[in-house]
Amino acid sequence: MDLAELQERITRLEDIEAIKRLKARYCEICDHEGYDADAMASLFTEDGIWDGAGVGKAEGREAIRELFAGFPERVAGAQHIVANPLIEVDGDRARGVWYLIAAVTDSDGTTASNWPGTAARYHEDYVKVNGEWKFRRVRAG
Repeated sequence: MDLAELQERITRLEDIEAIKRLKARYCEICDHEGYDADAMASLFTEDGIWDGAGVGKAEGREAIRELFAGFPERVAGAQHIVANPLIEVDGDRARGVWYLIAAVTDSDGTTASNWPGTAARYHEDYVKVNGEWKFRRVRAG
């Protein structure tokens, strides 16, 4: 293996780790009381899409911010567990699939999903913008 091949492999591994950190930040925002809509929107490209399979769909960073700003009215708390990431990087674009288990409590205090709760898969597209990975599309279902 020559130096160029080694650098390419290291870059791909660093990109995969950066995407994993992006997803961890997403979950942290979802699980923090009050949903920081500005922080969530900042994880997406300007033309990003969030599609929550029956929960809502938002196209564009501002629409994503507005959707997440309304979540505290519906959701009092959540605990996301994501696992088994399959991430394929192709230059400044990537795709990923994650398994999701989430326990959610409605804002009225009732349990929206009993443990183990919601089970789904995330299908995601990512783009590297100015050296930073962002969500281009998140679809849960």
